Amino acid sequence: MYLPRQLISKLYVHLQKTRHPLSPPVLILVALEPDALCACRILTRLLKHDYIPHKIQPVAGYTDLEKAGRELVVPMMESQGGSGGVVVCLGVGGMVDLGPLLGLEPEGDDQPYSGVEVWVMDAHRPWNLGNVFGGFPLDPETEVSSSYQSRCPTGVNGGMIESAFKPGKGGIIVFDDGDIVDDMQTERNAYLELMEMPEIDDDGEDLGDTDDEDDDENPNDIIPEPVRAGQKRKSWSDAEDESDDDRPHQRRRSNSSSSIAESPRRPQQRGLISMRQPDLGLSSDAIEPPSGAQLPAGPSLRAQKRQLLRLRQKHEAILHQYYKVGSSFSEPLSSMMYSLASDLGRADNDLLWLSIVGVTSMELYGRSSAGIAAPVRQSDKSRPTGWLGARGARIRQEFRDEVRRLNPPELANGRVAAENAGVIPTTARNPEDTGIRLSPEPRFLLIRHWSLYDSMLHSPYLFSRLKTWSEAGIKRLHKLLAKMGVSLAQCKQSYTHMDMMLKRELRAKLLKYGSLYNLDEMVPSVDTDGKDRAGAKDGWGFVRSWGWRATLSAQDVGVVIGALLEVGKHVQNPDPAVIASQAGRDAEEEAEFAAQGEEWIERFWEAYDALEK
Repeated sequence: MYLPRQLISKLYVHLQKTRHPLSPPVLILVALEPDALCACRILTRLLKHDYIPHKIQPVAGYTDLEKAGRELVVPMMESQGGSGGVVVCLGVGGMVDLGPLLGLEPEGDDQPYSGVEVWVMDAHRPWNLGNVFGGFPLDPETEVSSSYQSRCPTGVNGGMIESAFKPGKGGIIVFDDGDIVDDMQTERNAYLELMEMPEIDDDGEDLGDTDDEDDDENPNDIIPEPVRAGQKRKSWSDAEDESDDDRPHQRRRSNSSSSIAESPRRPQQRGLISMRQPDLGLSSDAIEPPSGAQLPAGPSLRAQKRQLLRLRQKHEAILHQYYKVGSSFSEPLSSMMYSLASDLGRADNDLLWLSIVGVTSMELYGRSSAGIAAPVRQSDKSRPTGWLGARGARIRQEFRDEVRRLNPPELANGRVAAENAGVIPTTARNPEDTGIRLSPEPRFLLIRHWSLYDSMLHSPYLFSRLKTWSEAGIKRLHKLLAKMGVSLAQCKQSYTHMDMMLKRELRAKLLKYGSLYNLDEMVPSVDTDGKDRAGAKDGWGFVRSWGWRATLSAQDVGVVIGALLEVGKHVQNPDPAVIASQAGRDAEEEAEFAAQGEEWIERFWEAYDALEK
């Protein structure tokens, strides 16, 4: 199932009403990524505010995810003696079939999920369509409701959760950022059509347009049964094997010594009837027609089988095409979680900052068109409309509007703020300043903590364009600095101690000479300047101060959090004597895997705590 963006707070509101401090804890499975870490911080802040117990479990990969399902999720199932509950997947599980992986769909169990709800928030694409359009326990089959869609839970229409949906029965719920509703209706229709179709064995049959071999088929053969969701369906090959028993017996002979069949007996309508011939099989008249008259020839069993095979291949091709697009990324989890907090009326500066850090970390790793990676060109006709396109630009503008709303500008007493003069702020405005500001941040790394030279040298944006890994690239960097009129002695000083006049002119010089080296987007252009109004300061970064203690940009925090997750303490090498034997090598590998898992967990909690310090 998937939850539309406009109903993003529906499940959490139900969780508020049904949970208390003595309820089973909400299990949170978190990927080892800065964006997932920020989203986890926002979610735990909401849960603590509502006194909802929760447990955080870091997940380093699919092996850890399967282990968490076996040890933590399965015991929650009511069929296993648990009391149900909620599992939140942040950054994990969106690309795999979570039901079997977490053990929620055991073989032979008539009651899958057993009261366990799995909320999936993942920016990785493509989605696993089984999670999006399926992932729910089917209602019992009756004479009235026997198809797949008629057995969906109340409030679920074609996989989409509506306002009438009542949580609690269990299932997999994907939080839609807008891509499913806007861009995946074709895949949705194809998936639902496949679920309604019966099982068909093609047996290598040619699916050409010619039907010459169908002339000897009886047009009134038994038509196979429709889909029975949740049950094993009868295959078409079995229907063909049984078709011989249903042929009329040859019992009379005419004067020409040719056999004459009995009048065809019409079976009870049980299955799929061709919509092009709605009158087929509807007559109940058993009177034998005159010998000179013949019934109109209807589609034979083989013709219907071929038609269904073509239809199935058509729908499967749509799903295969969706998966063949390749891996990509969509809206960050922290942005989705901040939308949830806004719908609940809990938005504040702390949650806004966590969301900004998560979004900036995605851009830092090149997972958005506005990041340090090469942006999508405006002239590209295939430019997407989602997070990498129009919706992503709109969400970033909403973040800038939120900064202006929660951090109104102070009276400057006649002084112009440094950021409005094109200088990135490096200090707080007063000892109690904890606000968030917009700043014309260049695409350099840790410029407040390094020198200008080191910051440019380690910038991924310059790295790919100036090729600074080579001596020729270093010469290009030196030539750029020389054209800007900045000596190596000056740019190798700490940025905070550089000449103030040089800082004020730095942005203008970068804009003037950057275009010569294809560095047009190295800093925000002057066109983005202006008063804080809608549409202004597009491409500006975000900076927050903690009094006199520190002033950091969101990009700096994203780099630090990513480094804490990626680089940890090195595992000590074991005794060489232990590795001498084969058994010793096996034990050493197991010990290494165990130590690596412990090291990942330690890195996770270090980064988790660093977000609050």
